[in-house]
Amino acid sequence: MKKHIYAQSSALAFLLAGTGVAHAQSSVTLYGIIDEGLNYISNSGGGKVISATSGVIQGSRWGMRGTEDLGGGLKAVFVLENGFDASNGKLGQGGLEFGRQAWVGLSSARLGTVTLGRQYDPRVDFVGPLVSATRWSGAFGTHPADIDNLNNSFRINNSVKYRSPSFGGFAFSALYSMGGVAGSVGRNQIYSVGGGYTYGPFVLGAAYLNAHNPNVSYFGATGTVAATTNGVPGSNLGTAPSLSGFASASTYQSITAGGGFQLGAAHIGVTYSNTAFKGLGDTTSGPNPNGFMGSTHYNNAEINGEYRVGQALLLGVAYDYMKGSSISSARGKVGGATYHQISLGADYSLSKRTDVYLMGMYQHASGTDSTGGEAHAAIYTITPSDSDHQSLVRVGIRHRF
Repeated sequence: MKKHIYAQSSALAFLLAGTGVAHAQSSVTLYGIIDEGLNYISNSGGGKVISATSGVIQGSRWGMRGTEDLGGGLKAVFVLENGFDASNGKLGQGGLEFGRQAWVGLSSARLGTVTLGRQYDPRVDFVGPLVSATRWSGAFGTHPADIDNLNNSFRINNSVKYRSPSFGGFAFSALYSMGGVAGSVGRNQIYSVGGGYTYGPFVLGAAYLNAHNPNVSYFGATGTVAATTNGVPGSNLGTAPSLSGFASASTYQSITAGGGFQLGAAHIGVTYSNTAFKGLGDTTSGPNPNGFMGSTHYNNAEINGEYRVGQALLLGVAYDYMKGSSISSARGKVGGATYHQISLGADYSLSKRTDVYLMGMYQHASGTDSTGGEAHAAIYTITPSDSDHQSLVRVGIRHRF
């Protein structure tokens, strides 16, 4: 149940330079999601595991969003959103208080919206809604390591974002994050643009993001930042073997596009992304234990489908393919990794706010991954397998308020 707080706010005359008392209609909404479930994992670091985890089909969270009518069609808007782990009560996003979102801005139905703070990039706005992970398969159905951020694992700090109103079904947005490095405007900067078009049952979206020194500016915005040793920043790329060895990249670049089509009770979505790590070997960005040089990229393609049986039951299936290019290293060229991933899901609504779900995933890996060794399967957020395959089954419950 969403809680709405409505208040009539006023300002004293001396604050308005003698113009009298002004009145503005305000609203604040408290909202949240609690997601919890049990998992069976076939191979997690070499053994079978049964575990309880939170925030899979959607991240567990609570937040506040608000608006204030400033008159003339202009509104002040804000969002503060906290992520947490329902299994143990800990804060998510590396312990940040409002690690999911924290921004404030101005919005006009005619001119668009400008916001400042910790925000999602345009890939999340326009292409993210087309992947299975944001629709029904959650974190476990995410592309390996969420390498293209289509399941919004990575937020952008210190950012200014503009989103246009809709022009006959078309909208666009642009984001810029300041690096904050004295004497070097470009260092640690991030910029992104994207757009989308909706026409009846058709949806199209595309976006581009470029991050300088991504180990610090992009992957280092998670809340847990690795220490610098002998002038070299520690790796913030986590343990996912598909990308953990690329901390020395001077640039991270992501191009994404997708489309969706609703046909009665069925929906089909397709997405494509090209993610590049350029300038490998720049130790001012991060460590380079494998001696990688030059650039590498991953192509990712997903097709997903879902079908609603009556009002309560949703069934889903998805296939994701990711292929990496070869990498130059101190020992010569090594082959890029290939990942195949299949996701199945069923979600049953007990009410408008509560549902139970069952999902299963399987991933197979081959080639050479970012660790410089034989690729191991690693379903997102799960400890990597010690072999080339990994599977899991999860049963969970989600409540929205």
